[in-house]
Amino acid sequence: MKFDENLASIHAYLCADGYVIKNPLTQKQKYYHIGFRNTNFILLKDFQRRFEKVFEIKPRLIEGERCIIQNKELYKKLIEKFKSFYSKEWKMPKLNKGLSKIWLRAFFDCESWVFCKSHQNRHIGLDSINEKGLDQIIQTLDNLEIKTIKKINKKRKIFRIFIYGKENLKRFQKEIGFLHPEKSKKLKIVIDNFVDYNWDVNKNNVMKIIKDKARIKKPHYIRIISKEEMNLKNIAKILKGLHNITCMVYKRVNGLGTIYYELNINKVNHIKKLIGLKVIPNILR
Repeated sequence: MKFDENLASIHAYLCADGYVIKNPLTQKQKYYHIGFRNTNFILLKDFQRRFEKVFEIKPRLIEGERCIIQNKELYKKLIEKFKSFYSKEWKMPKLNKGLSKIWLRAFFDCESWVFCKSHQNRHIGLDSINEKGLDQIIQTLDNLEIKTIKKINKKRKIFRIFIYGKENLKRFQKEIGFLHPEKSKKLKIVIDNFVDYNWDVNKNNVMKIIKDKARIKKPHYIRIISKEEMNLKNIAKILKGLHNITCMVYKRVNGLGTIYYELNINKVNHIKKLIGLKVIPNILR
């Protein structure tokens, strides 16, 4: 058996939600079962289709429950090649970058969750009792420049990884993604939930940005706050070029230690220009 996209997916499916088992030695009745448990029809069909392509045998699909096949020869082939698919014993195979992505996609489709608490906690999470296998996943994700946080639940002896941060989650979406439709949809919601702190500042919209974001204090003091220094520097550059209005940009730190940036306009003649352009109300009266 040579790894291709189909076998990479099958292997991950079996490691995550699958089983390759035979009857106990104490049991007279002989059986050799290969199965994939999942309630999602799309994943079940994907397993069934890929399995048939690799082994030329079509597993029986029980919708909402599993795909299953009974075959002694295939059981022996899989165990001889991969040793074990038990939860504590599976190993991620050594694959090239492209096939690693396919393997991870199938595994995360089965075992992960996507969580979104708006503007507070947005992540992809994954649990396993197999620490060595999970460490292989962490290393493979790291090779794809997707950073993870590993935690251990000592009471339950479960190991967990989290993927946080907009760029990290976007990279996961781009490099791996989900076939599972609900997880794919939720990942998009999670990424869209992040606030974009980079403003598209240009000559055509700079006045609207000032009008929307300016904090005005009488008699002649205007300031604009941003988390990104470049936003304010772009505004200052355009105002200087278009209207010869001088702005000062300062770095600030609030009481919680959060860094932000402040643009100030406080010269009376520059305030008059902005009033004349109807960007701000007349605060000089």
